[in-house]
Amino acid sequence: MRDFLVVSTLGREGLEAVLGYASADLPPILAGKGVALVFEKPSLRTRSSSEMAAVALGAHPLYITDAEVGIDKRESAEDIAKVLAGYHSAIAARVFDHRVLERMAGSLREAGSAVPVINLLSDRSHPCQAVADLLTIEQRFGELRGVEIAYLGDSNNVALSLAEAATLAGAKVRVASPEGYGFDAGTRETLAGMGEVTFGEDPLQAVRGAQVVYTDTWTSMGQESEAAARRSIFGPRFQVNAALMAKAADDAIFMHCLPAHRGEEVTDEVMDSSASVVYQQAANRMPAFKGVLYWAVTG
Repeated sequence: MRDFLVVSTLGREGLEAVLGYASADLPPILAGKGVALVFEKPSLRTRSSSEMAAVALGAHPLYITDAEVGIDKRESAEDIAKVLAGYHSAIAARVFDHRVLERMAGSLREAGSAVPVINLLSDRSHPCQAVADLLTIEQRFGELRGVEIAYLGDSNNVALSLAEAATLAGAKVRVASPEGYGFDAGTRETLAGMGEVTFGEDPLQAVRGAQVVYTDTWTSMGQESEAAARRSIFGPRFQVNAALMAKAADDAIFMHCLPAHRGEEVTDEVMDSSASVVYQQAANRMPAFKGVLYWAVTG
């Protein structure tokens, strides 16, 4: 069994395998077994997709809130992981601090447990979202290699996982973020070593000729105190509107991991346009997690 904390864990062959599993009719390999879904913070798409993906593999998903586990308040992350491993065949967690996932996985490996830990979202990474993103792009364009993707906005966990996954798949990525909101030098160097990716501060330059235009909320959960400042810094220059989409390729699609703040990072005319694949993208979270879960538990 294998942990899935960041996209780069997969490697190119692993990513291809997971995308294949996501599209396949898989056997119920987890029939009669449990999958623990630990949520420090809530999510509409992540809960629905992970529960239904577990069911698709025959498992009984158990939704566990922070009020029930109290990570590092009631019990340590290590103790929680070892307790849950006694009941479940996989642990998937949506946490604030990525190090919690690393500690959970590390404690299970030290204990000799084969139960995998899967990242449903952390401050560092959102790898299952990235798998769903690539699945959506592949469904539209038929392949991933050579597809040009423009990401606009905060260089956050979504942007990082997207860039990691896309470069592994052979796509070309252009990231545009306001000054002070881009990736640090070390992250840029790592991504550049994985494939064709460029960084800048000009959204027009990033979007020009792109087949995929991707954005995320300017203010993520936990950053609410920064919302007003971020709106001032990001808007209106980084807003995806019809004029900006017109700079992209004729067959360009618009993507957003949701929830979207209409009128801020994207306008209604783009969200509701024929170019928008955001709801297909959201629906693909279920087969994406199914593929990840199958990959993790089968080894």
